[in-house]
Amino acid sequence: MEVKSAVPRLSALAHDGRLAVFRLLVQRGPEGLAAGEIARALGSPPSSLSANLNILSHAGLIASRRDGRSIIYTANYDAMRELLAFLMEDCCGGAPEICAPLASIAGQRCEAAQ
Repeated sequence: MEVKSAVPRLSALAHDGRLAVFRLLVQRGPEGLAAGEIARALGSPPSSLSANLNILSHAGLIASRRDGRSIIYTANYDAMRELLAFLMEDCCGGAPEICAPLASIAGQRCEAAQ
């Protein structure tokens, strides 16, 4: 990933409302959530939620699909992995023990979710 791609994604996540939406969608998994469910879960006004979903979508962090009258939003896990890999790309600097705890934490979180 290039800096040109990372900056808009990081910028999109640098807002408490958008970060909350993204984290909720990551937790929800590939089935995603309808906009109304996201609004209820986060107590977000529809206009704010719409703006936040638009910014996250333009950054490539979420995707949407129509299901009947609803629009279902999902996290873009590939984009998330790319961003995390970009952030950790030069982490170790020859000292893998620096980043090893992060890999361990990620593994524990994924195992707990199963």
